[in-house]
Amino acid sequence: MAGTLSTTRLSIFPLSGALLYPGLHLPLHVFEPRYRAMVSDALARDRRIAMIQPQGPGELAPLFTVGCVGKIDEIEALDDGRFNLVLEGIARFRMIRELEVTTAFRQVEGELIEEPESQALSAIERASFERESRKFADAQGYRVDWNAVSRLDDVTLVNGVAQIAPFDAAAKQALLEARDINERCELLVQLMQFFGRRDSDDDDRVTLQ
Repeated sequence: MAGTLSTTRLSIFPLSGALLYPGLHLPLHVFEPRYRAMVSDALARDRRIAMIQPQGPGELAPLFTVGCVGKIDEIEALDDGRFNLVLEGIARFRMIRELEVTTAFRQVEGELIEEPESQALSAIERASFERESRKFADAQGYRVDWNAVSRLDDVTLVNGVAQIAPFDAAAKQALLEARDINERCELLVQLMQFFGRRDSDDDDRVTLQ
């Protein structure tokens, strides 16, 4: 099971549907003044920005308790002050509390979550996951290079699908909070099967309560 590494102060980017996993990358276009200020602050410090989902709309909406810390890997500063950047996931974190700050952007105190040292799927789990992924991609009309997919390691494959899956915020949060790759794989298979059984003319996304 995952443990905790340390407590740290984190500048957060609350964005529904935008999840990051350790070792993966997330491209972002930053245009709001407060988040432009956050990026500038991160560049002057340790290049870290923490992604976390809000539980609803509004600037001060309550936050889910688990997110992922990212490090700015690539950045393009535009002439009008906006940024295009790519975050590389470092570690998941569990929020302890939100801090009272004078900055325009929100900050929290969080515990970094230590991932299990060795994570892998069984041959049966891997085969089932790839089979359901193919069915899901076909149903959604996605074009996928399955030869490239077959070469991915288990963690990159499962986390990669979880990061881009078109589920609602609660479902994506449940995937992020899964204890290990096996639990996340099982939940993903269930979600893909459920999503695939939807009526073809039903445009609502999967909701996980």
